Amino acid sequence: MEPEGLNHLGFSFSTSTSAPPRRPICPNCARPSPVCLCHTLPAQPIPTTTQVIILHHPHEAQHKLSTTPILTRCLANSTAITGRRLRQGLSPLLDQSPPAIYLFPSTPASPAVNLSQLGDEPLWSKHAPLVLIVFDATWKHAKEMVRASEGFLGNFAKRVCLDCDEGVSGGSIYDSELILRKEPFGGCVSTMEAVARTLRVLEPNGPEIEGKLIGVLKEMVRLQAGYLKPMKPRPKLLKKDKEQKRRDESESC
Repeated sequence: MEPEGLNHLGFSFSTSTSAPPRRPICPNCARPSPVCLCHTLPAQPIPTTTQVIILHHPHEAQHKLSTTPILTRCLANSTAITGRRLRQGLSPLLDQSPPAIYLFPSTPASPAVNLSQLGDEPLWSKHAPLVLIVFDATWKHAKEMVRASEGFLGNFAKRVCLDCDEGVSGGSIYDSELILRKEPFGGCVSTMEAVARTLRVLEPNGPEIEGKLIGVLKEMVRLQAGYLKPMKPRPKLLKKDKEQKRRDESESC
């Protein structure tokens, strides 16, 4: 019989392996205990007439700053689908071709209706439920997801964009002296912010819903800020800021 801790070749080995301790996770909000959001989440999920469907890119689903898990806990009528494109058979609701909009900036090939002008569209009526579709991913992946999904969405959904200005920096809760996530240009917002802004327009009590969602997001950012190092703004944004300041100075002369 070989001595404990030695094999027949004489090399020592450990009879038990110990994995590094994992951070305790809150069973309710599924976030690490130090950044638990239960104290700021609605006591009951917020009801909406709008059905929210989030296509969650597999890579984004692993990101610790993804707002989709918190968003689906805040909204009663919200569903997250992990995938890279929307297609027939993926969502029973979308398979019915309901009146729907999907959020993404306008392009020459795929123009979008501005959110502030949505009420003028025949597709939308405040007296009929609407489906809101959003894509949660990096901007590179989101573009790929939209292109791959438009063949399916084109049968029943309208493309809608937020009031964004690529020449202006800021506009997102993430843009502050501590930038938690870099955005490609000014006016870009997180998925949770985009949904909050849109529900403000779609829902009868939209401003109240927006306020609750933004309140949760602000607390998430505040807690997370204590555990992340500041990220430098994108050089592109800094360059645009300098150019804008020069234009402002020349106009004031």
